[in-house]
Amino acid sequence: MRKVAAVRVLDDYRLSLTFDDGVSGTVDLADLAGKGIFAAWRDHHVFASVRIGPAGELIWGDRIDLCPDALYLKATGQKPEDLFLA
Repeated sequence: MRKVAAVRVLDDYRLSLTFDDGVSGTVDLADLAGKGIFAAWRDHHVFASVRIGPAGELIWGDRIDLCPDALYLKATGQKPEDLFLA
């Protein structure tokens, strides 16, 4: 399992991420913003309040979290089999 080691908020619901293996990439979360639980992100201050949780996940408050493995795949363009079957 990968862990997010560093996060930096960019414009337009994008995040610059660095993972525990040294890999870096940018993820675009605009497709989530404003939908369901992610409606909170309409307030940019909420989106910018992202922090790294104890398992390397990204957390916003106590209601939103994103899996570090899913973020790794999105940041690197890899598929699940590239990570787990290699």
